[in-house]
Amino acid sequence: MNNAVAGFSKLSKKEKIDWIANEYFSAPEEALNIIRNYWNSDEKLQQLHDEFIENTITNLYIPLGVAPNFLINGKYKTIPMAIEESSVVAAASKAAKFWATRGGFKATIINTEKIGQVHFNFNGDAEKLQSFFQEIKPKFFSETQSITKNMQQRGGGILDIHLKDKRNLLENYFQLHATFETKDSMGANFINSCLEQFASTLKDEFQNSNLFSPDDKLEVIMSILSNYVPHCLVRAEVSCPVEDLAEKHITNPQEFAERFVQAVQIAEIEPFRAVTHNKGIMNGVDAVVLATGNDFRAIEAGVHAYASKNGQYASLSHAKIENGIFTFWLEIPLALGTVGGLTSLHPLVKLCLEMLEKPSATELMEITAVAGLAQNFAALRSLTTTGIQEGHMKMHLNNIINQFEATEEERRLIKTHFKKTAVSHSAVVEFIENLRK
Repeated sequence: MNNAVAGFSKLSKKEKIDWIANEYFSAPEEALNIIRNYWNSDEKLQQLHDEFIENTITNLYIPLGVAPNFLINGKYKTIPMAIEESSVVAAASKAAKFWATRGGFKATIINTEKIGQVHFNFNGDAEKLQSFFQEIKPKFFSETQSITKNMQQRGGGILDIHLKDKRNLLENYFQLHATFETKDSMGANFINSCLEQFASTLKDEFQNSNLFSPDDKLEVIMSILSNYVPHCLVRAEVSCPVEDLAEKHITNPQEFAERFVQAVQIAEIEPFRAVTHNKGIMNGVDAVVLATGNDFRAIEAGVHAYASKNGQYASLSHAKIENGIFTFWLEIPLALGTVGGLTSLHPLVKLCLEMLEKPSATELMEITAVAGLAQNFAALRSLTTTGIQEGHMKMHLNNIINQFEATEEERRLIKTHFKKTAVSHSAVVEFIENLRK
């Protein structure tokens, strides 16, 4: 296949799949069987999934697990987590159990402000533009009334609008920088609708204004929300007396606490470590975001931008020992929603939100941040005690066994052997080959 295909989007689902199977696979019928095996047997449910995106051919399953025993602000939660990486759910569950007997997790909403911008070029007198903006600013609010009415009834809406002069960065570049409160919705469609109306108002009012000369030019480039929400913040933390950290693998809690704090400090100053450190946090965050039908790509982009807010990529979490108390916390931006989008369409998303007792957007922010902190704690505890690979590779053992389609008897022998032997891919392969000789 080395030619473009014409009219692909107009083909039926069957025609698309047949074309793909015949063009790209040496065994087309085998490819078709794999694709069909992942269809839902309920045709109506499959159609629902088909219509989430374009050119759907089948479903790609990701395991949905649960992590119980999360004590958050005095109340127990079982957290749904959708992720394909082994050991993440187990690690989160273990951290939840650890902290449940030490006061649990505390989560606090710092702010819920979201941002959108109208980007435009202006070639003219900037002082005149500022006067013009102040004059027409009320119209941005009045001319979006039809869009904001329902949101205002729920306690949200447009918070403020500023004119920003960005000519020091790009010639003739200005922006309308608007802040929003969207309550329980993530708010992307609401914000973008408001912004497009701002742009229309800006252009119309400019054309009708007497402030400017014929040589003054204003051109709107684009109107779009920002996924960087540094003022939509949630804090999650755990703390306890240092001696209470003692457990099976922590026989010297003071030494453990000091090593743990230094491990965090390394991630605060070393970007190579910080990226992996924060990836561990996002293992927990993304799994909850995905399970609850939110946009994990937007969350990832915003969180990692926040990690660089001081000019260098750094740890999102922090730790300290003060007056004999160990404290571990993070603050991250999370623009989440519990109404709209997939939250009201995807049956499993609705199930997950019900499992979480139908949280508000702010409650979901707290739960998600806690999952990230728990995951980070579990990883750092392993790194500073037994090492990360021992637990991870034991969880990964099933994946290796499945690759070789081991029988039940082989599975039993393999798992018995590796209870006392370090797990590595090559060691498992060698053991299986010896079994089969």
